[in-house]
Amino acid sequence: MLSIADSYQALADGFMWNLPDRLNMAGQTCDDWAAAEPGRVAIIDLTDGRRDVSYGELKALADGLAHELVARGVKRGDRVGVLRSQGVWTAAAHIAIWKIGAISIPLFKLFMRDALQSRARDAGARIIVTDAEGAAMLDGQEALIPEESDLSDTLFETADTGPEDPAVLIYTSGTTGSPKGALHGHRMLTGHLPGVEISHDFLGQPGDCLWTPADWAWIGGLFDVLMPGLALGVPVVAARMAKFSIGECRDIISQGAVRNVFFPPTALRMLKAEEAGIPGLRSVASGGEPLGAEMLEWGRRAFGLTINEFYGQTECNMVASSCGVLFEPKPGCIGKPVPGFDVAVLNDSGQPTDSEGEVAVRRGAASMMLEYWNRPEVTAEKFAGDWMLTGDRGIWEGDYLRFVGREDDVITSSGYRIGPAEIEDCLMQHPSVATVGVVGKPDALRTEIVKAYVVLRPGYIATDALAAGLQDFVKQRLARYSYPREIGFLDALPMTVTGKVIRKELKARATAEAVQ
Repeated sequence: MLSIADSYQALADGFMWNLPDRLNMAGQTCDDWAAAEPGRVAIIDLTDGRRDVSYGELKALADGLAHELVARGVKRGDRVGVLRSQGVWTAAAHIAIWKIGAISIPLFKLFMRDALQSRARDAGARIIVTDAEGAAMLDGQEALIPEESDLSDTLFETADTGPEDPAVLIYTSGTTGSPKGALHGHRMLTGHLPGVEISHDFLGQPGDCLWTPADWAWIGGLFDVLMPGLALGVPVVAARMAKFSIGECRDIISQGAVRNVFFPPTALRMLKAEEAGIPGLRSVASGGEPLGAEMLEWGRRAFGLTINEFYGQTECNMVASSCGVLFEPKPGCIGKPVPGFDVAVLNDSGQPTDSEGEVAVRRGAASMMLEYWNRPEVTAEKFAGDWMLTGDRGIWEGDYLRFVGREDDVITSSGYRIGPAEIEDCLMQHPSVATVGVVGKPDALRTEIVKAYVVLRPGYIATDALAAGLQDFVKQRLARYSYPREIGFLDALPMTVTGKVIRKELKARATAEAVQ
């Protein structure tokens, strides 16, 4: 008899994408359920009290909004922005746009005006579905502010589209350059489902209910939570958090009877800093940055379960994942390839290797983008033969994939190539460290030295003695050449709106320090 781990590998080896000729994500997330079980709860909206929204209601909202968009001139292939926070209308807006055969653009309210406009103008978005707050942020675009009282109950016939037809234009976070619009087809949601299910220990069990503090404007909120939940018939909680709060987080989980949470690493670090456990959850998934051994061990104490890490990019998401009910996690690794994804580590010649190299995903994965919007040269650079290049460094440990760091983040010191993730993981195990970012600082002798920027927990004071203690802590646990030769203390790290450390800003700080 095959072990569970071997059974998983057999499933992964034999998996094939079975995409129908005709596919529209509006059908997957709304129409099909509305036809089969119109009264089934789709969204638990906690944004103003509690309102349980059924698939039948969601379809009526999306149909009415689709009619309104068409009346304003939107047609197949047009780009329409969605500038709203978590809420029923956010879901209805994307579904309505897909019903028309148009392309939805998730937009984030915490963008500054220039960031918002650069995306809207690059995409050529003439109309943006928003609310009064969002309308005030527009500059030349037409705002559509939906109101239930304004919508008709006339059915809207969903456009006849295929898996390769464009559906979503979602912009990268810009951590490694200017934001690029990744254009995805209607197969995108199907491509996310295996990884989402696995990262939640087989999402869709009786009583499952899904929530994330991540905004639905990002791929993590929209396609790791909202749309997969709707497609799988798992209720999704909508709740607005202007800023992550442990107390508010607990209230949302309690009020919505949430059992499955996607926590970005930043949220987990905040919970860990306060030793704030949350009982009653069935699964916790996280992605975006490696968690490390200390966080995984804390998760077992705080949640009574194993946090499942997953890995992917805006361009091709959910390609690798852990799954606590199938196999034990390996600290520092991000799991195993998800069924349907052929993941490799390539050497400098573009060939698969067991040594450190660039992580790549074979063409043909359903969650892989069609192209970068209006950037054919950049699209071409993203691919090499049969592989999509991630720009991330990795190495295999058996059949587990270890994330080393972004290609641009890898530190070269005295001939050694050093990934920052392992050092950050080590420092996070020290009781004084709340969070940390590690970069290379230019050095005439060594090319670069390892510099760690540390945010301390309350009650600790930045001193030379503490810095030396942190250096010794790393020396005792990692390769001697990889310890941080300099420690800097900051009140806060620069973060993207999705909660990732902006290492390029830390790198710029370190470079400026080097020339002083």
